[in-house]
Amino acid sequence: MRAVLDVLLVVLQLYVYVIIASAILSWLVAFNVVNRYNDVVRSIWNLVTALTEPLLRPIRNTIPSFGGIDISPVILLLLIFFLQRVIEEYIYPNVF
Repeated sequence: MRAVLDVLLVVLQLYVYVIIASAILSWLVAFNVVNRYNDVVRSIWNLVTALTEPLLRPIRNTIPSFGGIDISPVILLLLIFFLQRVIEEYIYPNVF
C-alpha cells in the first residue's frame, strides 16, 4: 500500500510542475513572448491545456471573477499541497 501512496505522491508532484508550466506558458503567450501559431508552441499548449483544464474548469466556474486575474491555478496548487500533506502526515504512517 505504501508503494501506491508513493506513486500517488510522485504523480501529484509532477502535476504541480505541469500547473506551473501552464501558468508560465499562459504568461508568455499573453505578453507575446512566444507565438501560439508556432507548431512546437501549439503542441505544448495543447498538451498542457489538456492536462490542466479538467481540474481548473470547475474551480473557475465556482469562484467569482477577479477581472483579468485567474487564481484557479493557485487554488488548485493549494489543494494539491493540502492533499500531499494529508497523505504524508496521516495516511502514510498508518499503512503497513
